[in-house]
Amino acid sequence: MDKSKKNKPVVGITLGDINGIGPEVIIKALEDSRILKFMTPVIYGSSKVVSYYRKALDLSDFNYHQIKDLGQLFHRKVNVYNLWEETVEIKMGEENETGGKYAFLSLKAAVADLKEGKIDAVVTAPISKNNIQSEEFKFPGHTEYLAETFGVKDHLMLMAGDKMKIGLVTGHIPLKAVVSALGKELILKKLSVLDSTLKNDFGIKKPRIAVLGLNPHAGENGLLGNEERDVISPVLKEWKDKGNLVFGPFPSDGFFGTLMHAKYDGVLAMYHDQALIPFKTLCFETGVNYTAGLPAVRTSPDHGTAYSLVGKNEASESSMREAIFMAADIVKQRRMNAGEETED
Repeated sequence: MDKSKKNKPVVGITLGDINGIGPEVIIKALEDSRILKFMTPVIYGSSKVVSYYRKALDLSDFNYHQIKDLGQLFHRKVNVYNLWEETVEIKMGEENETGGKYAFLSLKAAVADLKEGKIDAVVTAPISKNNIQSEEFKFPGHTEYLAETFGVKDHLMLMAGDKMKIGLVTGHIPLKAVVSALGKELILKKLSVLDSTLKNDFGIKKPRIAVLGLNPHAGENGLLGNEERDVISPVLKEWKDKGNLVFGPFPSDGFFGTLMHAKYDGVLAMYHDQALIPFKTLCFETGVNYTAGLPAVRTSPDHGTAYSLVGKNEASESSMREAIFMAADIVKQRRMNAGEETED
């Protein structure tokens, strides 16, 4: 093993669905020469898949080092960890069983190494939530799989970008199930995770957090719903009484319409689209999906498999690149919090 850069974070990157844009955006992101100065990337998958996309998209400037175990890691190059030897039939842009099978093999291996401390962070490329389902993977997405793998109950899906950091109280559940899922205890837990991650992972000493209401106009004093008055507001009062800087509940339309998010370090939304629509409007090219509350670091680009773009060399690598850099930055922040030395 090349030990000259051993203090740099080792960041595992899963291939995602091999028929989606994951391999393309990974290759394009890792062509950025700055990455090797700050971290050691390891692609979990197959050099055959990487080579296929490298050739198909004419990305000939991309070079990598093949390994069969982490003991062969080379810190001055991109590493491709060969998890399987067989040649896999790639059908670009097609959602099929093969794509789901190898997406899970990549994810399972990377998360296992993350849990054992063999790597410092994982960046997950997009999967199809449909074709990855199996006896071993019965989850709505990456977040839930990681939470169960690490035995963590209090976690948070946090969308993070340069213009906003917004967490979700409820995630991948039907809209009709949101009201019954909301409760004081759940909101308090999510608020606590958001506050903790802003402090410990992003270095914000005294975070200002805005909390959104559930109903139109934040319930209009009970006229349009009671959740703000009976559930959300009591939680915020309890949180404020402890000396925390929390504000709301705000009507989401006016909150984002007047760009109030810029006044806060973090925002807590009640359900998926309430957070994701404004976030992707403002941060689509640079947004990152971060799983807060885990003992380990996991990030992901904020887009999906984008089957319609595969093979056209049109997919933007910006979000993937930001996810890779953010993973390394959070590792370094945690090391600094622990008093460990890190390399610049």
